[in-house]
Amino acid sequence: MTIGADSALHRIIEAIDNIATTASSHQRCFVMEVMGRHCGYLALVAALASEADWVLIPEWPPEKGWEDVLCEKLSQERKMGQRLNIIIVAEGAIDSDGKAITPDYVKDLVSTKLKYDTRVTILGHVQRGGNPSAFDRVLSCRMGAEAVLALMDATPETPACVISLDGNQTVRVPLLECVARTKAVQKAMDEKDFDKAVQLRGRSFQNNLGTYLHLAKIKPPRHALDGSIVTKHPYNLAVMFVGAPACGMNAAARAFARIGLTEGYGVLGIHYGFEGLVHDDVTPMHWTEVQGWAGAGGARLKTARVMPDKVGLDKVAEKLKKFNIHALLVVGGFEAFQSILLLAENRDKHPEFCIPMIVIPATISNNVPGTDFSLGADTSLNAIADICDRIKQSASGTKNRVFVIETMGGYCGYLATMSALAGGADAAYIFEEPFGIADLQADVAHLAAKIKDGVKRGLILRNENANPNYTSDFIYRLYAEEGKGIFQCRFNALGHMQQGGRPSPFDRNLGTKMASKCCEILIQQLEAHKRPDGSIFTNTPDTATVLGLVKQRSQFIPVQELKDQADFVHRIPKENWWLKLRPLLRILAKHETTYEVDVCKEEFHEYAKAEEKLQA
Repeated sequence: MTIGADSALHRIIEAIDNIATTASSHQRCFVMEVMGRHCGYLALVAALASEADWVLIPEWPPEKGWEDVLCEKLSQERKMGQRLNIIIVAEGAIDSDGKAITPDYVKDLVSTKLKYDTRVTILGHVQRGGNPSAFDRVLSCRMGAEAVLALMDATPETPACVISLDGNQTVRVPLLECVARTKAVQKAMDEKDFDKAVQLRGRSFQNNLGTYLHLAKIKPPRHALDGSIVTKHPYNLAVMFVGAPACGMNAAARAFARIGLTEGYGVLGIHYGFEGLVHDDVTPMHWTEVQGWAGAGGARLKTARVMPDKVGLDKVAEKLKKFNIHALLVVGGFEAFQSILLLAENRDKHPEFCIPMIVIPATISNNVPGTDFSLGADTSLNAIADICDRIKQSASGTKNRVFVIETMGGYCGYLATMSALAGGADAAYIFEEPFGIADLQADVAHLAAKIKDGVKRGLILRNENANPNYTSDFIYRLYAEEGKGIFQCRFNALGHMQQGGRPSPFDRNLGTKMASKCCEILIQQLEAHKRPDGSIFTNTPDTATVLGLVKQRSQFIPVQELKDQADFVHRIPKENWWLKLRPLLRILAKHETTYEVDVCKEEFHEYAKAEEKLQA
């Protein structure tokens, strides 16, 4: 990821969402051109996040005869009741012969062959403008800090490097290595070796392309046209939401349902989690039912915090058997992790629990062990960053004003810390980093000194459960009292507005890719644990897992292994990667502290050796 890419995706998705609302009164096809003269990343991720019907990028040109395939796909979707068709074209899109594909060419094709009302929208430099996303703000801070550390570590023999992000790990890559790979991509494209070009773009680009091709280019089952349920396999996959709503849940359910149906399995949607299961609130999911879910906020399958032991494990087992559920996907937060852990630990008592089960972390609190990121957290961070921008703008119109803002997150300080880093806050108080009255007094004095030196406003964030005694109201009153004559103080509790809104491109993309991967693994495990009589039975730890993004890799981690990594009293992981960014927050607020190296030095040395070979 590079700085600015996520913000550009926000502009693109906002435009697509705005265009999509016109579908309620028109039946139209939109051809959208996005930036990407030599790289199709923006077009590809935007297509994945917006459920686009077709995407044209320079690294993966369509095969000969693609015009007929495109028209057939659009015609089929119209027959299924879809009112809006979106085709995304990167400005450098080409066909297999290297000939440029323009938005006007696509428009004329659709208008002539299908007689559809087709419009062209060229976003242009709109993609470069607007406020930076929360992800880009934090990324800029991390990369800037690493750049300084890289300069301090450098010797005359150290090769020039590029600071980059691989997964969630900051890496230093030799400059010549980056230049060589960039040239190699263009060379592969010139030689029409497009498989190699995609491979050189990196693992993330490959995963995005693979998921998009799997979802967008697959043909719906024939029975999807008439709404009937016909399955090729006698097995059912089920999906449910457990915990609080989080943006990205719906995108995950959509991808899971469509891939499961395409592979010939029955897909069941369980409403209101385990509570809905025991009350028979289970319905088959149809192909057209999940249309538009990727960009929808809230939880379309409804969600509840009720744990399986609260409704009765016997009842849960009975209903799993009644509805013939052979594999289960649970999308949710800490409650989802706990629920699958409960089922896994009781497999010896209930054979119905001996089925493949996977958890996709989805919570704005980002408090699920086994993953660096959860669905919904990025959308929530963007909401908080936007609110902080508005508050700072309000403060700029007054003199010397300090705002104390309370964020959600339970006992997890992820939202408070990352939004403080993204919003340029002066302090962030969280449960994981204990503080006392002396720390509060020092922060008040530090902020007062900054304001006396000319700073016109202050921003203080506090996690809702940071401390039972030093409450948000207490901190507000302390700052207000100690700042008399120097600054005024105001208090805002953001509340549930952090859970609402449309999901960010990151959450849409992550939810789609995670669910796609989960569906494939569940199907593999079904086939691997099939008994001679056709029943499914598995009690191995690797069939009850959490799919997490850890540093540079997506991993399926058994929930029973994660049990020791979780604080069940406070519902948080025992270790958090983002705590390493706390010193950076303090440094940027002009406090004296030490920031540890975040970069993977071993990998840099490997790259440096590769660069020496290139120079030779």
